Amino acid sequence: MNRLRKLVDGFLLSLLIAIVLANLAPSLGASGGVLHMDWVTAVGISVVFFLNGASLAPERLKAGAANWRLHLLVTTSTFVIFPLIGTALYFGLGHWLPAALLLGVFYLCALPSTVSSSVAMTSMARGNVAGAVFNATLSSLLGMLITPLLVGLLFSHSGEGMSLLAQLRSIAIQLFLPFVVGQLARPWLKDALLKHRQLVNYVDRGVIVLIVYNSFCDSAMAHVWSNYSAGMLLAVAALVSVVLFVALQATRFAARRFGFDTEDEITAVFCGSKKSLAAGIPMAKLIFGAHPALGLIVLPIMFYHQIQLFVCSIIARRYAARPD
Repeated sequence: MNRLRKLVDGFLLSLLIAIVLANLAPSLGASGGVLHMDWVTAVGISVVFFLNGASLAPERLKAGAANWRLHLLVTTSTFVIFPLIGTALYFGLGHWLPAALLLGVFYLCALPSTVSSSVAMTSMARGNVAGAVFNATLSSLLGMLITPLLVGLLFSHSGEGMSLLAQLRSIAIQLFLPFVVGQLARPWLKDALLKHRQLVNYVDRGVIVLIVYNSFCDSAMAHVWSNYSAGMLLAVAALVSVVLFVALQATRFAARRFGFDTEDEITAVFCGSKKSLAAGIPMAKLIFGAHPALGLIVLPIMFYHQIQLFVCSIIARRYAARPD
């Protein structure tokens, strides 16, 4: 647990440094700039999903595949309940918060669940680990299709022009194809990836830091941040905290209402309430492209990521302390 905490703290520090550097010299990391970060991040995204595909062991999913009620609850929470919350916030808070920020809140709600932290929290809480592995992996795969579809539906309803076909093509080329190639290459790479698992984690997080840097450079070049105050950041943190609270309470209530045992309840709570920064940041780059307010759009998921780790670790310890 101490090692996980150090990794998270180092990752958070790297994100903060990237944001500071982006605002000090935005022209360096902006799309089309000296460092060509748009191309660097495009390659990095494909590398991350290739490694994800090569790291996924299909046999680990078999043990958790039969529990259909658990899978239905988690998938419904992730891709139905969450987007409904996001839609309500997007249209209900339009007079109080910037449009790009509300788009980021909806995008957060449309994302798939995490894999590593969902499984880690479920294991710590003594829940159904096999079910967590299956659900988290299924969520990630479904998210490659459902997340851009949900964002496209929102934009079509709002009358803004986005090519859904272009989004799906980008997702297929830069995410799904590298993932499939990684799966095919797994027999030759699995031992090396297991041996150097920490290096894979650093590559994963390093690409996210570069994407955040590029996004905030683009936003700074477009003078997005000059219009907003520190109070807005507090509002974002408060808003995503409310979203997390609602998700945690809803999944726990539904699990108990449907008569799940404690182990399945734990899996439903953690897999059904989490959102993936690792998938969310690269996917945002593909869906929104060089949107001048991309830094603002990804801000909610960056806040949510840190808050969910903190809150869910407390909940996991409470579950773990229950009597046998």
